[in-house]
Amino acid sequence: MVWFKRKLEGIQTSTKDKKETPEGLWYKCPKCQTVVTTEDHIVNFFICERCSFHERIGSEEYFQLFFDEAKYKEIDKKLKSGDPLEFEDTKKYVDRIKQTQKKTGLSDAIRTAYGKIDGQDIVIAAMDFSFIGGSLGSVMGEKIARAIDQAIKMEAPFMIISKSGGARMMEAGLSLMQLAKVSAKLNQLSDQKLPYISFLTDPTTGGVTASFAMLGDINIAEPDALIAFAGPRVVKETIGRDLPIGFQRSEFVLEHGFLDYIVDRHNLRDEVSKSVRMFMN
Repeated sequence: MVWFKRKLEGIQTSTKDKKETPEGLWYKCPKCQTVVTTEDHIVNFFICERCSFHERIGSEEYFQLFFDEAKYKEIDKKLKSGDPLEFEDTKKYVDRIKQTQKKTGLSDAIRTAYGKIDGQDIVIAAMDFSFIGGSLGSVMGEKIARAIDQAIKMEAPFMIISKSGGARMMEAGLSLMQLAKVSAKLNQLSDQKLPYISFLTDPTTGGVTASFAMLGDINIAEPDALIAFAGPRVVKETIGRDLPIGFQRSEFVLEHGFLDYIVDRHNLRDEVSKSVRMFMN
């Protein structure tokens, strides 16, 4: 009789021919856990086909969604923040800016562009949450102001797509000044009888909500977007009470009169196009 003695613990299998799944091939919905291919998720406008959860998207995705044939002319593409306060917390502000620019490929937390939607001129300012939480700094205020000037020059409607954590603390008072600056420029747009469409996405909070995000001739939002000045956790800690279900979400905000309507991303382009046509005619 021959006895065999195991030299290694466990079953050893060759990994030579093992095929690994390419990174980014699958998308898992954070709300209902449904798994689909990333390609199908993109085709479905980054919306979960099961629960309709709207994944956050950036300015480029919105530009491709809105502008005819995804063609647009970007405004002030290279405008970048300075550091007049020489701010430093866990790292220098100038270093944080450079690192974020390198990581995202963006110059700041907003991009502005003009083009056409169903053949109609439109100017759009779209925030990117990936750039320091879409925070409002001096560059964002200046780019919005110049985009409004472009809309007035073109006699075109203007839209802001908000997605922001609020004012940029690293710019202190300079950031807060942008709230008044943008609001004043919107008054100039109104004086020219040109419409301002405010589109609020997840999340729209802080000073952005407290100022120009709520000043639209039409205020619209995506489903289940967080829209607030102070977030739910801060409010709960302040008042010491549990909050209603869905508090500060789009549907709650609509019910309390701060929005005109909520629109699914599938219907977004058509709804905005109809609004533009209604105002401009």
